[in-house]
Amino acid sequence: MTTLKNDVFLRALQRQSTPYTPVWMMRQAGRYLPEYRATRKQAGSFLDLCKNSDLATEVTMQPLDRYPLDAAILFSDILTIPDAMGLGLYFEEGEGPKFERTLREEADIRKLAVPDIGTELKYVTDAVSQIRRTLDGRVPLIGFSGSPWTLATYMVEGRGGTDFLTIKQMAYARPELLHHILSITAQTVTQYLNAQIAAGAQAVMIFDSWGGALSHHAYEEFSLQYMKQIVSGLTKENDGRTVPSIVFTKGGGLWLEAQTETGADALGLDWTVSLGEARKRVGHKVALQGNMDPAILLSTPEAVEKEVARILANYGIGNGHVFNLGHGITQFTPPENAEAMIKAVHAISRNYHL
Repeated sequence: MTTLKNDVFLRALQRQSTPYTPVWMMRQAGRYLPEYRATRKQAGSFLDLCKNSDLATEVTMQPLDRYPLDAAILFSDILTIPDAMGLGLYFEEGEGPKFERTLREEADIRKLAVPDIGTELKYVTDAVSQIRRTLDGRVPLIGFSGSPWTLATYMVEGRGGTDFLTIKQMAYARPELLHHILSITAQTVTQYLNAQIAAGAQAVMIFDSWGGALSHHAYEEFSLQYMKQIVSGLTKENDGRTVPSIVFTKGGGLWLEAQTETGADALGLDWTVSLGEARKRVGHKVALQGNMDPAILLSTPEAVEKEVARILANYGIGNGHVFNLGHGITQFTPPENAEAMIKAVHAISRNYHL
């Protein structure tokens, strides 16, 4: 493989010395970019875009061609796994993802099996390989998956944006059924992420988007233990380099100490957490990624730069910080505000890396 020209992101995840704080954005290839909207229209549908390696590569590269980002992230979706399991993923305009079939009946749950990653999800690993070749060592490539709990919420509820009452009813009334779903999904995620690593992903991230909906005990039982299982089964080195892993639970700031025990190299933080306090709580166990409120990017470049300065000062002097948003960038973001954020991070953060 080609020599990596910019490895600041990977070094930061391993808490090594860096000249500045690296930055990338969750959902950085998305609807806020006019060039993405044009490609999305060309593709015909969101799923067609995900399943076309040429187009997935094109949209992955779009934000990198516009901004001096320190990492690329595979263009795909967390729901590729339930789709590969035969649940029939589709997207309704204005309503988001839905599934033709749900996992609510015991017979259906017992039939759930790990799909053949090399067949059912080959379009994802093909995209990873093509993106990696296209990057040509420019910046590292991040692979990702949803967490078992987050994927299970869609598999049981049948859609996003719910109050989670159906899956929580299962968790409390028939926990063995939910654990079966989570166990099969955790095995799948492990194989899926390792396939992405083998195809060229240089870091991987687990998105636990709905972990924050759980109670303290339920989070440990139904989310955290499965992410720990996945991290323990990940390929730790490829291409002569360490492959760092990131765990991100949205709304999970109460459980940072427990998250450090997953074995992940870094924890993602949403905007509800004080970055400085989080750094004190995790000590030197993990790096931290985050945590600007994406809504700030709807304001002005001056306001964005001020918030960047505040967040960097909150983390303070030292390494082990990857600047990011606290969740995905909103489609209504003016592209020039994203540019202001990235440039401010690169300029201001040098004062904290002495």
